[in-house]
Amino acid sequence: MSRKYKIRDQTKPYFVTLTTVQWVDVFTRNEYRNIFFDSLRYCIANKGLEVYAYCMMTNHVHLIIGTHGEDIQSILRDLKKITSVKIIKAIEDNQLESRKHWMLWIFRRSGEQNPNNEKYQFWLQHNHPIEIQTIEVAMQKLQYIHENPVKAGFVSEPEAYLYSSAGDYSGRKGLLDIDFLY
Repeated sequence: MSRKYKIRDQTKPYFVTLTTVQWVDVFTRNEYRNIFFDSLRYCIANKGLEVYAYCMMTNHVHLIIGTHGEDIQSILRDLKKITSVKIIKAIEDNQLESRKHWMLWIFRRSGEQNPNNEKYQFWLQHNHPIEIQTIEVAMQKLQYIHENPVKAGFVSEPEAYLYSSAGDYSGRKGLLDIDFLY
């Protein structure tokens, strides 16, 4: 793994991206989105996770995060583990999920190709953390995160997207209690 993508300084915020294997569009259903956001809230309340910005797309989540508790790598590891278990269980139990067999097949196939897994792999293993060292980098990453749903054609204005912190930065309360970068 490249040294460029390692978390070295726990006192700095980091831009990370969590991506589903094969870019499977899981987060199109509220049930799966809620599992992720509930788990994120748990990490904020119990593990010292600081969330400065977020945007959930259909197959990945961008975050700018920091910590005042456990180290960032451990929080991300636990977040990814618990959300993968809970989301896969929700997919298995969802009788109305039209993509159930296809999604489980992909997650199982990905899991079989990786010896670190018991059965399924939901998230890609890498997060490509980028340390936020300057206000310029912070603003660039914040804009990138918030413009993601606009570029995807979901909304015409970043603050109109519910699954993003763009609303928080424009004065509207979002889904999470965030810590502002500025």
